[in-house]
Amino acid sequence: MAYKKIKPQNFTEKQLRDIWRDEYCAAPIITFDGVSVVFYEDKFDHLFFESENRKAKDKSILSYNRLEKIYWIKDTLQDPTAILKQGWDNDKKEYYKNRRLAIVKGNYVVIIRFTAKKKATIVTAYEKEDITNILKAPDFEKTSEFFDI
Repeated sequence: MAYKKIKPQNFTEKQLRDIWRDEYCAAPIITFDGVSVVFYEDKFDHLFFESENRKAKDKSILSYNRLEKIYWIKDTLQDPTAILKQGWDNDKKEYYKNRRLAIVKGNYVVIIRFTAKKKATIVTAYEKEDITNILKAPDFEKTSEFFDI
């Protein structure tokens, strides 16, 4: 996989939003195993802004670190070598049946939520220094609810 980085400081915020819209929102991304993942323009803020205060979750700072990997989301979803894990529901303290985490490059994580058979939407994408807890999660298993098996 390519996993190319950009230099977001060389773009205006509008240009970065245009990349997001054109690359992700114009048409679904098809994963390596045939899942159609839909993206929405309003997810840009969630994915590419960071909070100055983690507790406040204000998402007030445009994150160049996240934006330099804007193309990695697609690459990760299409990478058949990605590690696939189940997502964790922090409120219920149990694993989601409809969330799949794909991990590449050691610590880059993309989370999708299944909405129907072979259909999903983006939840988030991020880099995490210590992913030990994620790697301990159960492997994602294809079920008849979301795949033709």
